[in-house]
Amino acid sequence: MMSFFLVLLLVLSAVVGFAPTAATSKSNLYPIAKPNCNDSCGNVSIPFPFGLTKGCYLNDDFLITCNTTSYDPPQPFLGSSNIPVRAISVEGQLTVTKVGAQTCDEDDPSTWTKITLANFYVNQTANKFVAVGCNTIATISGEENEKSYQTGCIASCNRFQDVVNGACNGIGCCQTTDIPMLASNVNLTLQNMTAKNYQYTDCSYALVVKKDEFNFSSNMLITQQYWKEDDRMPMVVDWVIFNDTCSNSSSTCQGNTTCVPFEGPDGGYRCSCKKGYEGNPYLHPGCLDIDECAYDGQNDCSSKNATCFNTLGGYNCTCKAGYFDDGKGGGSCQLPIKYECKDNNGKPCHSSNRVVDFIVLGVALGMIVLLIAGFSLYLGHRRRKSVQMKEKFFRENGGLILQQRIAQGSASSGTTRIFTAKELEKATNNYDQTKIIGQGGFGIVYKGHLFDGRVVAVKKSKIMDPNQVEQFINEVIVLSQINHKNIVKLFGCCLETEVPLLVYEFISNGTLSEHIHNKDKTSTLSWSTRLRIATETAEVLSYLHSAASPPIIHRDVKSVNILLDNDYISKVSDFGASRLVPQDQTQLTTMVQGTFGYLDPEYMQTHHLTEKSDVYSFGVVLVELLTSKRAISFDGPELERNLSQHFLSLLKGNQLFKILDGNILCEGSTTEELQEVALLAKRCLNFKGEDRPTMKEVAMELSGLRRAVKHPWANKSSTSMESQALIMEPSISLGYDPNFSVTTTGYDSIKDHMELPLAAGR
Repeated sequence: MMSFFLVLLLVLSAVVGFAPTAATSKSNLYPIAKPNCNDSCGNVSIPFPFGLTKGCYLNDDFLITCNTTSYDPPQPFLGSSNIPVRAISVEGQLTVTKVGAQTCDEDDPSTWTKITLANFYVNQTANKFVAVGCNTIATISGEENEKSYQTGCIASCNRFQDVVNGACNGIGCCQTTDIPMLASNVNLTLQNMTAKNYQYTDCSYALVVKKDEFNFSSNMLITQQYWKEDDRMPMVVDWVIFNDTCSNSSSTCQGNTTCVPFEGPDGGYRCSCKKGYEGNPYLHPGCLDIDECAYDGQNDCSSKNATCFNTLGGYNCTCKAGYFDDGKGGGSCQLPIKYECKDNNGKPCHSSNRVVDFIVLGVALGMIVLLIAGFSLYLGHRRRKSVQMKEKFFRENGGLILQQRIAQGSASSGTTRIFTAKELEKATNNYDQTKIIGQGGFGIVYKGHLFDGRVVAVKKSKIMDPNQVEQFINEVIVLSQINHKNIVKLFGCCLETEVPLLVYEFISNGTLSEHIHNKDKTSTLSWSTRLRIATETAEVLSYLHSAASPPIIHRDVKSVNILLDNDYISKVSDFGASRLVPQDQTQLTTMVQGTFGYLDPEYMQTHHLTEKSDVYSFGVVLVELLTSKRAISFDGPELERNLSQHFLSLLKGNQLFKILDGNILCEGSTTEELQEVALLAKRCLNFKGEDRPTMKEVAMELSGLRRAVKHPWANKSSTSMESQALIMEPSISLGYDPNFSVTTTGYDSIKDHMELPLAAGR
């Protein structure tokens, strides 16, 4: 009977999946460098393809210089640079130490530095971006798949006593793990937001650092120039063999190895040991076999009552004497089951004994019944577990909050549908990579087809931070309450998956940003179309501020969030950061949130969010439409990196023509129209919110300009009262027609030393 239950237990274990697993491979002491070559510099091991002298490294990209005179112990450096090396792995990582960006100059509150690594890439997953300061905006940017990538964070201290050692949560210290992928050149920038506070130093710092190797201390905020040249922090970079492919890697990848292509902008590859082998895959004769039988924990034969025999690249288990293979596929060895059957006279039973046959048959049928019952229980357990997981995800993704808001009347239960996970998996072909139509720091957007034939965009967030639940539910609530032809429609959401999902109408023609910044598309976007897009967007924001109840502040107005359909009709999207404004309030005190280049500088200083913050961001979009330039760009001179600041500077210096898009000028757009839109953008970009127009005023002015464009017989000499007031001040020329001039006011409110600060994108 005991043997019967043992067999039954093994069968059920195999069904449920409780098979034992092999232990991981051991560390090894194989040679790491070529013969007669030094394999270390000081305390750092130098494995081939890296080397210290000619003939000891693969090519010049892998030269390590060992400084034995200035350091004790000796210090290795990357090539002929001044970048110290802390560790090298043959798997493709290199740990170096770098000094980040820092500024302690009260008269020059901004600075930037560039990390240049030539043939190496900043590792995206092993590092994080950190900024330290009490009035600091820090950014990190780079090129990712030939596209500009920017992100960052804000560190501020309203009260110094709120600073907590070890907590990098935005108070005195902020951090983000969004590092540009496959970037060899990375820009770090720092910008001080407010005037000096004598409780702490003016110093601000920004750096890329290896995760878990940065510990924030309040001393960093009160000590002048906390980081010196010697106070470098570790950073992980990726190395790869360039100028070759896996098809030509036979001279580099040695025996028992595989070539792994590197999916980077410049190609290349790495070598890796095959399973069951270890060592340096770049050294002759290659990776060596692991003797799994020589070390406990490297094989599972003993747990199977078997003896281990090593093979090349693996091992075999052979049953010990007296045991046999159970034949169940698990490889376990069992003792034979002995039957001692005797008749009434004590003599052995014959094989034809019917009693024995019935016993064997009964045991077999019993095992089958128990097996079926066990499998049914297992399936039921899986179903219950699936339901429990969906309920868990529903709670974690804010389902209870959404239900509460619906019950309170904050959201409409009739306009938003709750989709199941299976529906959206089928609609996106199980989230096929070919269905991706957009992605950013907080999620990916897939194109999908619902069963009713509708084409949708499914927004899938990254792994959900509990702090983002309110933001996600906020977007559902905001979109469920607004109905406007130029606002992207929300069809529904799904909360029963690990990450929450939003389902929008699909807008087929991409973003406004793509059309005005892509050289192949910008020439097709005429001035009349740009003016109409600006008018439609302004009318949406006017509707949100004035007609919605309660009013809504979008909080992240930018060209990326303005979608275009096939007829170039604008659709404003992405309400994840939006805020509802109670009827008895005109401003909200919040943590600063938005996108670099578009953030209201007054909001960043005071943390007071108002409708005029959207006006400032819209002003930047107007400048983009006029110039086809990005809000933030590191390609040109330093004075031109911030578009709004550069635009206002040229406007003040009577040089507007230098920044206007040549396509607009070539198509014969009237100077009066460009003048009016440029002056309107300048008014929107006033430093003080009270000096900016309302979005309703902006929409009315743009609508009037469009009517003038549609009816060229209208009296163009007639101007509004505002234009008459502008003409009273000294005029500024567009820069190419000496008989034409425009006027400007209000720029003096932006002090000459003030640079428009940046803020972290969503």
